[in-house]
Amino acid sequence: MNRFQKQKRRRFPGRGPLFSLLLLFGILALFFTGVTSVSETTLARQAQSLRDAIMRCCVHCYAVEGAYPESLSYLEKHYGIFYDKAEFLVDYEVIGSNVLPDVTVFSLKNQEVYR
Repeated sequence: MNRFQKQKRRRFPGRGPLFSLLLLFGILALFFTGVTSVSETTLARQAQSLRDAIMRCCVHCYAVEGAYPESLSYLEKHYGIFYDKAEFLVDYEVIGSNVLPDVTVFSLKNQEVYR
């Protein structure tokens, strides 16, 4: 006899619009957290790459000219070093003409120091 009667559908808990919205916001939060993490890692790699490039140019200058460069502007002018000065601050400390300079790169965005 109950063959033609409609049975009431049971709704599973958590299958409403509120659950969908919470799931969407959770996925968006994970996405933005991942993007932020990737951008911080990229910034750290850029700073390390800048420091390595400056050190390579210093060694190249010593091999060609017989002395380490006296300033960072000398490397910029004669060896083609350029970088975004709004993102990085480079501390170039000359110890002597025959001693490798101390180079420290500061990231201005995330306040990190790369030696």
